Amino acid sequence: MALIVDKHRPKSLDDLTYHDELSKRLRSLAQCGDFPHVLFYGPSGAGKKTRVVATLKELFGPGVDKIKIDARVFQTSSNRKLEFNIVSSIYHLEITPSDVGNYDRVVIQDLLKEVAQTQQVDQSAKQKFKVVIINEAENLTRDAQAALRRTMEKYSPNLRLILLADSISNIIAPIKSRTLLIRVPAPTHDEICKVLAASAKKEGWPILSGLHKRIAEKSKRNLRRALLMYEAVHAQNEKVTDDTPIPDADWEVLLGQIATEIVNDRTPARILTVRAQLYDLLTHCIPATNIIKTLAFKLVDLVDDDLKGEVIMFAATYESRIKEGTKMIFHLEAFVVKIMKMVEEHLMSVDM
Repeated sequence: MALIVDKHRPKSLDDLTYHDELSKRLRSLAQCGDFPHVLFYGPSGAGKKTRVVATLKELFGPGVDKIKIDARVFQTSSNRKLEFNIVSSIYHLEITPSDVGNYDRVVIQDLLKEVAQTQQVDQSAKQKFKVVIINEAENLTRDAQAALRRTMEKYSPNLRLILLADSISNIIAPIKSRTLLIRVPAPTHDEICKVLAASAKKEGWPILSGLHKRIAEKSKRNLRRALLMYEAVHAQNEKVTDDTPIPDADWEVLLGQIATEIVNDRTPARILTVRAQLYDLLTHCIPATNIIKTLAFKLVDLVDDDLKGEVIMFAATYESRIKEGTKMIFHLEAFVVKIMKMVEEHLMSVDM
């Protein structure tokens, strides 16, 4: 059974219910004779991927919905084999090179070169080029971005790139100068309420404006998260009203427990336990940056006022190291140990 976030996902630019000016601009781009390389950026849950798929449909027609998942193996110069999944149709490919870490350059070089050197399979297609969607473009290494820039220059007749990123601060200037930058802002609370009301109508649920407002505020303007919360409310309660509690995500509840344990039990044994819990979150695809950010805010609610600023400072430091490094668990564990040490020293100073 599909989740409503997938079941009710708009399929075309006409179906999108917010950012109308952006939809008009994308339709104009799709209909023009020369579609450029595009970089979509904006916060998570703003609808970047939905707009990209809708734009592809405007470019090529309904054939982009017929997708398959292929497992490919790439070989590095040191003969290491990398397994990599590619989502594709006859008109486009979707990849996430950051999945292979520092070897993303190999995927960029080999795959894009292969795609760019082949002609469009469907000779009746409106456009004669293929599109490659690159997710999490801000996480690409510098080497991968340099390879991407060379590909954009050399193979532009047969290839168009659509890059997706939460932020463009880590993307090199040559790529930004060769792409059309399109910012997709987060929807407002009112826009989220309208989407929730439309989903309720499709599902036959009561339209409760009070509940919709509470979900919009708690989701922090993340539409995907708001829809998941909305479905969770209806899944866990037989009768839903404006006052029905909105459940937190399981991973957020776990981080709340971890924060309490860090503050109350500052022992090596607790570090090992927390490490296992953090590993569990990472294996369930919770981003390390989300983990450290959420954990920091949970800790701020538990520590003394004198320590709140230090918690945020340490969280920012280790979040930066997570983005620069490859072993995320090391930096998460280091943050936990730092907080334990800070709390211990504070309690000792108070006792003295």
